[in-house]
Amino acid sequence: MTSSRDRSTGVGTLCAVSAVASVQLGAAFAATLFDQAGVLGTVSLRFVAAAALLCLLTRPWRVRWTGHELRTVLGFGLAFVAMNTSLYVAISRLPLATAITLEFLGPLGVAIVTATGWLQRVWAVPAALGVLLIGGSLRADDLVGTLAALGAALAWASYILLSRRMGTSDHGLAGLALATLLGAVLVLPFGVATAGSALLEPATLALGLAIGVLSSALPYSLDLLALRRLSTAVFGVLTSLNPAAAAVAGLVVLGELPPQRQLVGIALVVVASVGVTATRRRRSPAPAAPAATSDEPRCPSDGPPRTAPARPPEAAGRSRD
Repeated sequence: MTSSRDRSTGVGTLCAVSAVASVQLGAAFAATLFDQAGVLGTVSLRFVAAAALLCLLTRPWRVRWTGHELRTVLGFGLAFVAMNTSLYVAISRLPLATAITLEFLGPLGVAIVTATGWLQRVWAVPAALGVLLIGGSLRADDLVGTLAALGAALAWASYILLSRRMGTSDHGLAGLALATLLGAVLVLPFGVATAGSALLEPATLALGLAIGVLSSALPYSLDLLALRRLSTAVFGVLTSLNPAAAAVAGLVVLGELPPQRQLVGIALVVVASVGVTATRRRRSPAPAAPAATSDEPRCPSDGPPRTAPARPPEAAGRSRD
């Protein structure tokens, strides 16, 4: 007979995998909106939808903010804008799976650099081989998209480090909402300037809202449910499926199939991410997930901060989208 612990683990695994799928579907549907709203217009709709949902849930205007907390929120919001805008530029020029994998180098790099021994750092080798395979199959006109994806990776790494500070605050989740609102305020004028009245088209607004739900509200909730049932190490391994999920979403929604060398490179990056997480788990068993009040976002590949408890860097993987 199945124990309650086994059932809890099964539910947590389903929630974590569903969150990954939701984020990557959100990124894929965002790519379909570029022709109507442009990259900046799509980013704007995404930020506005995410900010509205998070602010309704957390009501950050009721919080008494300290100067330190506001500075952290400002840095977090800037990193968030840079990450999402760079990623959407990359998605507009590269296959979704390729862009997400290159962006995923941000959290993977943080995990390897902050590793406690050579058993974790050795996973840099398959990650480097994967990057070489991906880079070797790119064309000269892919340069802008590649640089944008690497910029998103750098922003994601900054996002993870800043999210540690956010997670130590008593108002972590409200801070995420405020940072998202700041991002919406920063990017919306550029979205309006480039997309104009197209942003007000009913179909465009509806898809923008759907992207916000898929990339924000739904995965936030699923992550929180998962981390109440899984160790951070298991959660980190499941988060490592983001590049693979992006390949599936790109194929199903966009009809994209990266070249074979890129697919092998993507697989190597996934293996490296799983390896560094699993190795850390073997060396030091992960404690039970803390209460939801100590929220620290993982990123999403391209997404706004997740409302998840604090975890090691490899589990903090953008995207994120």
